[in-house]
Amino acid sequence: MGGKSKKGQATIVLPADCRIAALPAVHQQLCAALTQPSVLDGVAVERIDSAALQLLYAFGRDAVARGNPPTWAGVSAPLREAADLLGMTHILALPAALPA
Repeated sequence: MGGKSKKGQATIVLPADCRIAALPAVHQQLCAALTQPSVLDGVAVERIDSAALQLLYAFGRDAVARGNPPTWAGVSAPLREAADLLGMTHILALPAALPA
């Protein structure tokens, strides 16, 4: 997990285990990224729970309100499946799935 920056842009790398125990660190990175354009990297996510998806939604909503809508560098299959299951794919603005 990291908060790499590239020319005024924050990259938040979500952890492989993106469940409630990991959320304080993720929350801290997301809060720090609200004031600049940000990229969410969900490629490494192997496990994710509804609390993490809610946090990502709240971050996206707040970032959009500040004029900095986040983009996705990539999304793992488990992250996409969890978002699909909860009907959150659209509101999280996940990129289109690659054809199998």
